[in-house]
Parts: sequence; structure tokens; C-alpha cells
Amino acid sequence: MTHLSKATAAGGALLAAAALLAAGPAQAAPGAARDGDYLYLTVTKGDSHSSDTRGTLLLCDPPQGHSRAAEACAELDAVGGDIARVTPAKDALCPMVYAPVTAQARGQWNGRPIEYRETFSNSCQLAARTGPVFALDG
Repeated sequence: MTHLSKATAAGGALLAAAALLAAGPAQAAPGAARDGDYLYLTVTKGDSHSSDTRGTLLLCDPPQGHSRAAEACAELDAVGGDIARVTPAKDALCPMVYAPVTAQARGQWNGRPIEYRETFSNSCQLAARTGPVFALDG
């Protein structure tokens, strides 16, 4: 193979790769993404520099990951995976104590990426606002 034909072959490969990238990501078959609902959940106590972090992988087909996985999956299913839309507990009475906790979630729900992060003034506020989703202690 001559130098010119190698260059032409390499250029053709680059054009083919560019065409594939321009076509966008492959789409999952309907129902296939539903089987892949998962969130990696973490709760960090203290300020953002704290090393007191607990975490778990919540899977929802079948529900597993922590002791309230079935409830968490049902709650997430009701809001399409949008943790910010979880209905807050109306009967929660939380102390006005500042002991911050940061909840984070990363994963996918119904085939779309989920990114969530919020700091609450204490663990009671976290539980009241997110229900079973971040109930990592049981």
C-alpha cells in the first residue's frame, strides 16, 4: 500500500467515524430503559469536607439496595425519578437544630440521566423531604 492510499484509507475511516458521531447516540428499544432504573445514593453528614458518607446503589427491578428499597422505588416511580418532586411529609415535626446533611443521587430513570444534590439543615428535614429514597440506615 502506498503512502497516498494509506492516507486515503485513514481519511475514509475518519469520515465514517464522524458520520456515526453525528448520527447521535443509539436509542434503546421501548421498555429496555425501564429495566435499567438505578440510582447511586449518598448521604454525607456535616459540612462538604466531611468524610462521614454512607452510600448504596438502589436498583428497582427488583427493588434492592437498602431496607426501604421497594418504598423508594415506588416513590421514585410516582414522580418519574425526579427526587425534587417527592411529596414532603405533611406531619413531620423536625427540630430546629443545624446538623447539615447532603443527599446526592446519580443514575438513570426511564432511560434519562438523574443528577440530584441538596443540603438539608438536619437528617429529619432530609427524611421529611425525600421520604424513603435516602433512608440508608434502615
